Amino acid sequence: MTSSDDREIRSAARRLATQFAVIILVLFALLGVVMYVVVAAGQAETAKRTLADASMVDSSHDAPRNLLITVVSEQGRDSSPNMPDGLPDEAALARVAAGGASEEETIEAGGQSYLTQTDERRGKVVQISYGLREQHEELTRLLVALIVSGIIAAVAAAVVAVFIARRAMRPLADALALQRRFVADASHELRTPLTLLSMRAQLLRRRIRDTATPIPAAVSTGVDELVDDSKALTEIVEDLLTAADPRQETATEHVDLGRIAAAVIASAQVRAQQRGVAIESTSTGGVVLPGAEVSLRRMIVALVDNAIDHAQARVLVETFHDRKEVVVQVSDDGAGFAVDSETRVFERFATSRAQLSESAEVRHYGLGLALVAEVATRHRGSVKATNDGLGGGGCVTVRLPTESH
Repeated sequence: MTSSDDREIRSAARRLATQFAVIILVLFALLGVVMYVVVAAGQAETAKRTLADASMVDSSHDAPRNLLITVVSEQGRDSSPNMPDGLPDEAALARVAAGGASEEETIEAGGQSYLTQTDERRGKVVQISYGLREQHEELTRLLVALIVSGIIAAVAAAVVAVFIARRAMRPLADALALQRRFVADASHELRTPLTLLSMRAQLLRRRIRDTATPIPAAVSTGVDELVDDSKALTEIVEDLLTAADPRQETATEHVDLGRIAAAVIASAQVRAQQRGVAIESTSTGGVVLPGAEVSLRRMIVALVDNAIDHAQARVLVETFHDRKEVVVQVSDDGAGFAVDSETRVFERFATSRAQLSESAEVRHYGLGLALVAEVATRHRGSVKATNDGLGGGGCVTVRLPTESH
């Protein structure tokens, strides 16, 4: 494994650890909010219960130590010692004494909060105040504990996630490294013979053109096609190598799909004639979009080959504009796709078409439409398979955007 691969593993592990730590923090935050609300509600209920339990107290001498009481009667006023500034609440006492209803409120006095209840009992106005300082301190301690434990849990989760992620991704990284070694070997092994094949084909064409001996037109045309096919094969190998290595970027250019479709159809005529299939085509012209020409050529080749393999007598290739998209639609008059297989047909090694005969001339590996879906995805497009073809046969529609981002 190269240092670049190791850096990618470390980077991926860090991203996973960060995401896992964020999830832990979010969960802790939600748990903390729930706990805080539950504890605060419990404290409020405790304070109200304490006031309710003290409802019969009407003398400051009978009050528990955690309560402050003020009793106003005809004999005068009796208050707990060491009353803080702000207590008693004279306004509340006056309102209740004037015949008002019982009141309950939270009052700030002496630097802390008091839950205060004022009501009339047996001709006396009694005001009881319960200090909330201990409850607030308890909530503060709970909040600090939740924050500290959340940070510790997030850090621990991140460390564990890094360790686990690196161990889990190691086999994947090894597989990617093996794939890249294969790509490099294939690049070396395939490029050289393909280059030699292309050079020999070009030399042969040059000698045929320079010779004084008459050459049959079919031979001259065949040599031209051999040169073109060797060039296309070299480009396909380059595109395959680029697609296999995600670190490489494919050059983007303005591609005329109508022109490519016409070239592909011309190359496929011999194979189509051998199968007794006629290929028809229509194009609105100027069907241009940004993309990789080699990849798009491979896509159309796969579409046409798939249609020829399953057609009975006709294949129709259409290229046209539809608003801000370029559409390539290839239809055939074959048996169509199997029921509920419109999505599965784009999976690798999927076979969802009925064979025309028991003895198929060509073995189908189920890779053609998977290649189509891959190229469409790389060009930010979409692909769809239906049975809207010729006479209810198969129809594959590829939509590609005409604007680059």
